[in-house]
Amino acid sequence: MLSIIQNRKIYFIISGLLCLISILSLAFWGLRLAIDFTGGTLMEIEFTQKRPENQQIEKAIKDLNLGSINIRESGEKSIILRMKTIDEKQHQEILKRLSGLRIQKADKEKTKAKEVATLTELRFESIGPIIGQELKRKTLWAISLVVIAIIFYVAWAFRKVSKISYISGVASWKYGLGAIIALIHDILIVTGIFSILGRFANIEIDILFITALLTILGYSVNDTIVVYDRIRENLMRLSHQDFETVVNQSINETIVRSLNTSLTTLLVLLAVFFFGGVTIKYFVLALIFGIVLGTYSSIFIASPLLVAWEKIKR
Repeated sequence: MLSIIQNRKIYFIISGLLCLISILSLAFWGLRLAIDFTGGTLMEIEFTQKRPENQQIEKAIKDLNLGSINIRESGEKSIILRMKTIDEKQHQEILKRLSGLRIQKADKEKTKAKEVATLTELRFESIGPIIGQELKRKTLWAISLVVIAIIFYVAWAFRKVSKISYISGVASWKYGLGAIIALIHDILIVTGIFSILGRFANIEIDILFITALLTILGYSVNDTIVVYDRIRENLMRLSHQDFETVVNQSINETIVRSLNTSLTTLLVLLAVFFFGGVTIKYFVLALIFGIVLGTYSSIFIASPLLVAWEKIKR
């Protein structure tokens, strides 16, 4: 049997360091927000032949009064343009100028001949700043309501657990609090990772990232409740043993189930990440980090916290 509870201080230190790094990253660098939150225009364009250089693209559209333009490569022949909100006239002018670019032929002889670029517009999105601000507010409300609902549900579901056995001195609401601390741990670290990726890899967060966070909340609390439920069962069955022993045994009984569930989910997500479309790539990446952290926190954070509180009370 693994001595997980006995080594809880190590896991608390590891999680504390990861949370501290995430907080510092968010405080100094923040998040790179996509147009879903800031407002603006996004265009994804695929070229039939070789993709033009970024300098060519900037030079072709620099006199259209588009403000600051962010150009990011997407796949072998595609680019993503991000800029301020534009009207349909500017939209069509951008397409016209980019389709008129002359690019080097990609042939084996490497001649100096050039050909006119032909393109296909894969995506065009334009969001006003008012809609972006509204999405921010709704995002905060959605996450807050989910967290509050989880606290009440877990507290209600485990309302009788402190009366099951004399060895359990942990009140039922602390089970809900433990689950929420594990959730905050997961969400904070995932957000911190994307803050670092935004700083060094120019990765932006959009509404799909928020969807990923809400999915992580559900996955993490589900894993935590499975462990908590086994603790509740063992408190009735093993009333002669101390609380720490019961919790450690419960984790060992559920750890294989948790790891198998996470592993099978990760295999699917990794396949989608490497072979799926670029538009959902970072959504899937957030889920991958979230599932790994959710599995870790349900085993090494949520349940050991119950033992730590029980020790403090004694």
